[in-house]
This record gives sequence, C-alpha cells and structure tokens, in this order.
Amino acid sequence: MGEWSLPGGARIAAQEILSRAARESVVLLGEHHDNADHHRWQLQTIAALAVLQPRLVLSFEMFPRRVQGALDRWVAGELSEEEFLAASDWRQVWGTEASLYLPLFHFARLNRIPMVALNVERELVRTVGAKGPEAVSAAKREGISEPVPASAAYLDILFAAYSEHGEKGHVPARSDPEFGRFVEAQLVWDRAMAQALAETAARNPGALVVGVMGNAHIARGHGVPHQLASLGVTRIASLLPWDLGTDCGKLTSGFATAVFGLPAARPAPPRPLLGITIDAVIDGVKVTAVRAGSIAETAGLKVGDVLIEVAGKDVKVAEDVRAIVLAMRPGTWLPLKAKRQGELLELTAKFPPAKR
Repeated sequence: MGEWSLPGGARIAAQEILSRAARESVVLLGEHHDNADHHRWQLQTIAALAVLQPRLVLSFEMFPRRVQGALDRWVAGELSEEEFLAASDWRQVWGTEASLYLPLFHFARLNRIPMVALNVERELVRTVGAKGPEAVSAAKREGISEPVPASAAYLDILFAAYSEHGEKGHVPARSDPEFGRFVEAQLVWDRAMAQALAETAARNPGALVVGVMGNAHIARGHGVPHQLASLGVTRIASLLPWDLGTDCGKLTSGFATAVFGLPAARPAPPRPLLGITIDAVIDGVKVTAVRAGSIAETAGLKVGDVLIEVAGKDVKVAEDVRAIVLAMRPGTWLPLKAKRQGELLELTAKFPPAKR
C-alpha cells in the first residue's frame, strides 16, 4: 500500500498533506510518462483535492497551447474519445499511450473541470536547443517571456543529463556551446509551463490549479517551481510519485513538498513490431525498409509499398501507423491495405501470441 512521506523519510498522513496542498495556489503532480501506477496515483490525488477544493483547474504538459479549443470542447462533452485525440493532435504532440491519461481526462469531463494546455510546440524547443533562442522569431515564441537563469544545482543536473545523451567518445564540457543551448531549451520549456500556470491562476482567483507534468520539471524546485516563483507564484505544492526500492538518499530536503511511495514498476513485456521503416508521402505512408524475418516480411510487405489503410483506418503520416501498431496485442491480426506499382493489395500482419 502506498504511503505519503516528507523528503527525509518522515511519514505524513494523506489527509494532512492533501489539506495543505489544497490551500495552495498551484499543485504540481509529477510522473514518469509511461508508468501506469503514476497516472493512477495522479487520479487518486486529483480526486481527493477536488473534494477539498471544488474550484479546480487541471493543466497538462501533454498539450501545446494551439489545441486548447479541443480541450474546451472535450470538457463540454462535445467530442468522443477518438475525436478528442484527433482534435488535440495527441499522436503527433505526445505519442505516449492515450489509455494512460484518459482516466484523468474523463474525470475532468465528468466533473466539468477546466483543462488547460501548458506546453508550446516542440519545434520551438528544438530550435532553441539547436540554434539558440535568438533563432526563434517573436511571432513564434508563443508569448513566452524570458526565463530566469538556472540555479547552479539545476545546471549540475542538466549537465549530467546532457553528458548521458551525448555522442559516444565525446567528453562534453560545460563550456560547450551545445550544452548552453541545451540549457536554454530546457529553460524555455520550464518557463512556458510556469507562465501558463501563472496566467491560469490569475484568471481563476481562488481556484486550485493542478499541473500534470514529468518529474524532472518539478523535482528539487529547479524547473517549473523556480520559474513560477519569478512570476510571483510562491504558494506551490510539489507532489511526486516515488518508486520504492529507488535510492532514498536522493530524497533530501527540498526534493518536493511530499512524495508518495509506489511499488517499482514491472517492465512490460516487449511488444512485437511490424519491422518496417516508414515515411509519409502524398498518398499514404511509404515503406522504406523491411527487416528480414519480421512480421511485415511474413505478411508480404515490400520496400516501396505505400500503406493507405491500417486496421480499417486511413493513414496519412507515420505516426498514424505507429499508434495503431503500438495498440496491437500479441496473438492478434492486423489488416493492411497498400499500393504497389498501381496495384491495391490487401495483406494481413499476424502478431505471434505472447510467450509463456
């Protein structure tokens, strides 16, 4: 059974920590995006906060500002699940399985709780990371103001992350211009979400604004909390899930307002993939490579084939195909329609049953 605790190890009753959080202006709920238990904990926490503070606004890292209209229509009950995921461009802007987040979205709609998009276009962050903020025109900054500089401790964390993902054989230095741009990109990302939270709180005086986002944006107060404070929002509770068995030495003072211990996630069995490389073309999704011995090869797909329909649905971009394939379960069959040199083919990809 999960328990709440303060950084340092002292237990705290759920009623006490949630009552404290409900009196703040902003509550930040962390997650590892692909951990189902983290999302179940978020729903449990949001439901408890809604009892303590009925004036609630839910805001999400997962959505860029441009899809705010889709969120409004979903909460108003105007869209089906599939229509909502399409209108919010879920597969392109986030891509993690929607089933992990849908209980949160349904809770908001059921209770008519406003949902707010916190994020910006990924291209904005990518451009800053590749070329620096000066490469982004004012028109494409989406109104994001200048971030406050990162603390020395945050720079240490970001440098460790930068070093882990660098090229093999290259020993990075803090003076590398690439690292500087990496930091600038992270700060723009943090600032964008902090600014959206601050603006939401200002538009909804007396309400509790809940921000759902990745742990890294919250932990130790370096990311979004740091930017929020610079915007004048200081009544913040940071609540994070914590996988039991992880090094508890990291749970030092200031890590979060409180953490909720959860059993470590069991790795999910690997899902079978089609075994193709694909790219969008005018009339569908073109197969550019087929792995030998793959499900795709067994089904009869060849390089140059253009997929036009998968599982009875038209496919226009690579993400359409990937989303459908990721939803497949072992032992199921996937109908495909493809064009090959002007001929329409109907093929079936057969996913093998799970190994016992």
